[in-house]
Amino acid sequence: MTEFERRRAAFVTKMGDAVAVFPSAPIAVRSNDGTYPYRPDSDLYYLTGFTEPSSALVLAPNHKETKSVMFVRPRNRDREIWEGRRLGVEAAATTLGVDAAYPIDELDARLPALLDTADDLYYALSGGEAFLRRILEHIARARIARRRADTAAINLLDPAPLLHQMRVIKSPSEIATMRRAVGVSAAGHIAAMRHARPGMHEYEVQAIVEYVFTSRGASCAYPSIVAGGDNANCLHYTANRDRIPDDALVLIDAGAEVDYYSGDITRTWPISGRFTPEQRAIYEIVLAAQHAALERCKPGVNFNEDVNGAAQRVMVDGLRELGLVKGSADQVVESGAHKPFLPHRVGHYLGLDTHDVGLYRDAGNWRPLEPGMIVTIEPGLYVGGDLGADPRFSGISVRIEDDVLITERGHEILGDVPKDVADIERTIAQGRESKEPLFA
Repeated sequence: MTEFERRRAAFVTKMGDAVAVFPSAPIAVRSNDGTYPYRPDSDLYYLTGFTEPSSALVLAPNHKETKSVMFVRPRNRDREIWEGRRLGVEAAATTLGVDAAYPIDELDARLPALLDTADDLYYALSGGEAFLRRILEHIARARIARRRADTAAINLLDPAPLLHQMRVIKSPSEIATMRRAVGVSAAGHIAAMRHARPGMHEYEVQAIVEYVFTSRGASCAYPSIVAGGDNANCLHYTANRDRIPDDALVLIDAGAEVDYYSGDITRTWPISGRFTPEQRAIYEIVLAAQHAALERCKPGVNFNEDVNGAAQRVMVDGLRELGLVKGSADQVVESGAHKPFLPHRVGHYLGLDTHDVGLYRDAGNWRPLEPGMIVTIEPGLYVGGDLGADPRFSGISVRIEDDVLITERGHEILGDVPKDVADIERTIAQGRESKEPLFA
């Protein structure tokens, strides 16, 4: 069995006496007759490895003959000249390891016989409006027919509690792919440190990062954030159009995608090559918070209360020491005075999606970390210019993010990008002294 077949078998075991449908992501129009670059639906890819649009997987374990079926686009020479080669119906069953494959145009005709092998239908309301309408119409018909049938797909269930919990724990092959994605991400960040210069615009630094991604066969996992100075106070700033002030920090949040798996790294450093005392003071608080969070990254530890809580405590104490908030740590937390400076938690799951799927709570309790999880650890402290804070620190914002694999004994940081102040300044200086070409 391939890994995709093993995943399907595991999901079928979990769903029991039911049927499931996973459609492809719809093609999205960018403008007029142009479309955005196509990316497959993560759930469908996880179960099949198939990357073409206009397709669907149906799992019907109670069907006598075809327990797994793919609907795909047929071969079409005229369309393939314009859009690229298709797998085709004839090769789909063998290539994808399913029992049968049919043209996507036959979905409506064949779907009832597959769906009505069970009363419960797992479907995530995905595939676009037209596909959703098709499924709901079938359920409406099935509820009428159920009075005269042994089974009919009448109960709509969300596959996320089953499938997404599978996706939280990464297999060895997934971990290997993510090592490469994070490695390429790290190379892009290091290149930016070495090749960025005062006077550059944000988009020029973005170009350095994304050149490295592309030159290594990767793409961007999400729109790159390259924020100079006060722009970093917008957490998902992606305009990337401004000239970076010569005395400013530049925050880069960028990750490469390899085989649809994401890297997600953030570094903050001075475009001048040297931290000012005020920039360093904020930076050291965030770095200490990340170290505190990383120390708690091991199996059985609560991701929110322990890992996030450790980072928050360090940053609250740092805000107090700089005089940016007043009172004891407990008073600050109780009043929420820290929240404008600390607007987000310490991290998230990472995988096929940058903010990957999976529950953070289980039965009302925060879920503990487990071996095979990959999470980001990304504390951030933002002294926005609109907060009325001490002018010495106003506009200084720092986020430091690494991708962390939870192991049997603790954790492993995937990727290696300088983050100690001395290492960052040394990396920048070495790049400027070497005059090495980026496009070698």
